[in-house]
Amino acid sequence: MNQLKEVHITDTNLRLDNNIVKGGILPNKISELSRTVNVVGETIIEGPLYASKLTIEAAPLEIKGAVFIQRELYINNDVTGDVTFRKAVGSASSIVTRALKCNTTFCSDVNAKSITLCNAFVSGSIYGDEIILENCVVIGGVFATQSLSIKDCVVGTFISPFVELDGHVNLLLPSVFSVERVNYTKTTRLYSLALADLGSLYRHQEERAESGRIEINLASDDLRTTLTDNGQQRSLHSYSVIGKVLAADLIDTDKFQNHFLLTAAALGPQLLKTYDLGTDKDGSPALLTTERIRAFFFDILFGKTKVKDLDGSFNIEQFARTM
Repeated sequence: MNQLKEVHITDTNLRLDNNIVKGGILPNKISELSRTVNVVGETIIEGPLYASKLTIEAAPLEIKGAVFIQRELYINNDVTGDVTFRKAVGSASSIVTRALKCNTTFCSDVNAKSITLCNAFVSGSIYGDEIILENCVVIGGVFATQSLSIKDCVVGTFISPFVELDGHVNLLLPSVFSVERVNYTKTTRLYSLALADLGSLYRHQEERAESGRIEINLASDDLRTTLTDNGQQRSLHSYSVIGKVLAADLIDTDKFQNHFLLTAAALGPQLLKTYDLGTDKDGSPALLTTERIRAFFFDILFGKTKVKDLDGSFNIEQFARTM
């Protein structure tokens, strides 16, 4: 790592190159509301950041406080390295990164009118009007008010008026929702990992026999669902394997440790200590750090870590004993 130089914020427009900002970058007068921040070298900002525009031209970059951008947060396509936002990131306009070699990590929620993310990890949820995700992992939900496009991603769940899917999309929950029917290509596969043994996979150990992923058939698993809130009704298309998950009462899902894993992923830097899921295959602790959880889910996304399909059969005598 380069020796970072401390910088004092005085200029209307900032160019950060091998700098460490002790504190935040916040406007103190009206002229600073239109401030543009360009990151052109290794940078650490220890507090919050407010700017009219944030352009990231080089990495590594770490911002430890909340970020709000009035116009655009943009990561150049040729950026390589780690870009980490430790707290919530928002924009009144757009957040865009298409950098394939940049490991972008959002440790909390992301909120903007227009959001385009590629190769990004989001510990929280994503909220926006128009959202495009490619090769991304989102531990929480993806909530779009206008349109949503997902290609080769792992997401918790999603809801949007208009949805397009492509490639392999893995869900951490059993159901997703859309106002219109989901549009998808012939190569699209939608899976739920709700009953996958993520804990064993995280520890590089063999999955339990009663665990596995469940494929959601976008043609036959489409159900009309009516949601009611404060007297208002809304009709949605629901794509779900909840009927198949009902048999989960026969499985001790606590052994999977999925809830603990996902909670640690969502809380991230808010945790006061580092937890683990027990012993890894090599005997070392399977620590629950943001970096390791990120790598784990991307290994699932890119097929490096295989999740077996769930065997849908069960013993009727076991079912009778359970009831």
